[in-house]
Amino acid sequence: MKTPIRALSAGALAVGLMAGASLPAQADYELTILHFNDLHARFQPINRFDSDCSEKDLGEGKCYGGVARLAAVINDRRTAAQNDGRNVAVLIGGDVFQGSVFYTYYKGAASAELMNMIDVDAMTVGNHEFDDGTGPLAEFIHATSFPVLGSNVKTDKDANLFGMLPGVAIIEKGGERIAIIGIVTETTPEIASPGDDVFFLDSALSLPPLVAELKRNAINKIILLSHSGSNRDIQLAGFINGIDVIVGGHSNTFLSNTSDRASGPYPTMVKNPNGRDVPIVQAYAYGRYLGELHVTFDDFGNVVEAEGDVIELTQEYGEDAAIAKRVAALATPVEAWKSTEVGEAANPIDGNRASCRAKECAMGNLVTDAIMWKTKDQGTELVITNGGGLRASIDGGTITMGEVLTVLPFQNTIATFKLKGSDVVAALENGVSQVEDGAGRFAQVAGMRYTWDPAMEPGKRIVSVEVMQADGSYTPIDADRMYAVASNNYMRGGGDGYDVFEKMAVDAYDYGPGLEEAVAAYIGEMSPVDPQLEGRIMSK
Repeated sequence: MKTPIRALSAGALAVGLMAGASLPAQADYELTILHFNDLHARFQPINRFDSDCSEKDLGEGKCYGGVARLAAVINDRRTAAQNDGRNVAVLIGGDVFQGSVFYTYYKGAASAELMNMIDVDAMTVGNHEFDDGTGPLAEFIHATSFPVLGSNVKTDKDANLFGMLPGVAIIEKGGERIAIIGIVTETTPEIASPGDDVFFLDSALSLPPLVAELKRNAINKIILLSHSGSNRDIQLAGFINGIDVIVGGHSNTFLSNTSDRASGPYPTMVKNPNGRDVPIVQAYAYGRYLGELHVTFDDFGNVVEAEGDVIELTQEYGEDAAIAKRVAALATPVEAWKSTEVGEAANPIDGNRASCRAKECAMGNLVTDAIMWKTKDQGTELVITNGGGLRASIDGGTITMGEVLTVLPFQNTIATFKLKGSDVVAALENGVSQVEDGAGRFAQVAGMRYTWDPAMEPGKRIVSVEVMQADGSYTPIDADRMYAVASNNYMRGGGDGYDVFEKMAVDAYDYGPGLEEAVAAYIGEMSPVDPQLEGRIMSK
């Protein structure tokens, strides 16, 4: 039987709470929080590169996650916790939309259906839930059996979402009421498409009165379900009294006590202004991990103990049979959809490995132009993508979605950030550093052109870099100026040797639209496409 839940807007909060204040607990109260975040519609298992799991990977036991496995482990851990006398809450830290062909095909409908099958207590809205405006999000919320929260999202003027994003859900567990407050990053208008009628408040200002109202009405267990990123969560924990636990998302932060790849311990403890420790947790992304946090509260609702870790969902764990069957059924039309025509090519488009890893290639120009087109309204000036990420050519004539996915099979997302001109040059040096080996790091570009000298030693090969101006002319890059750059999330994370992107990027956001989706949309908009070699990359 589903736990009783009431979702309350900030305005309705006092009325809802006065209906029945919690009585003081008579003993320590134990709660297990099972959580995941940033699933990004990765309903099928993924490989270690967070891409589709191949039959070969599957046969070698190298696949992770998948919503059927996620659900099975949640059910197992829920049962184990309940057998130990603990209460259990299942929470989603936002961004179940965007990131696979399932979302492109179904929008939020498949996400709602599959999340309902997991039996979730609450979810906070993520920025990607706004990627296609408020209509698909409203449809998703209508279809879910759990509250979708957004206390710092104001939707009064939006016809689709009016009254549909409550700030707080009160869930009852073991005779105690727990408040779940949802927030989403205030930068959502910059990185998604919520429209002009949805407003995002500064959570540092909107949360304190909400927490105070809960406390005044005898709610002494408050969980912040945050899609704001780990750095913001740490700030909020240190700034606001009254929040007991923060369950996060958005930054895809990997916290663990057992992996040397972790960004920090699970949970990460931060002292609030009163000196009390606030546990903060997050579980990376894409359904690869399930977070399991055990929290003990004293009679006054103070956290006296918090411990746990993430569980890596390897193939050692079984799958929920019903969900696995449903995912397979959902995948059938997706496979057919891959044959959908997205546009036309006036001529064959060269994406050959030998071309794109050594010189300017037509496919590189097509993909970088598509990235520029998709992110131009964010002020993007320069685009750099790796030639090794381009895996095929396209024949002239009709282009299908399947062909686009063959060119771009890695489910990379568009990453945007700012970078000094000197660091752009350093990135290009990395790009030409292993041309002799056919390395995939070779940089295909838009908004710029560069010349390199293969006779020089690696690290000293870039001869000149010029940036395109609005009138189509070129001027030398300014080493000290910050440029708005777009790439893909693999490179932004340091992949293919692009450490400079990982270490020197400012205001980075790695979770934009799927690269293949942007390219397909660009082809459709510009069809017939006919990318030409334009002298963007020259060698001496």
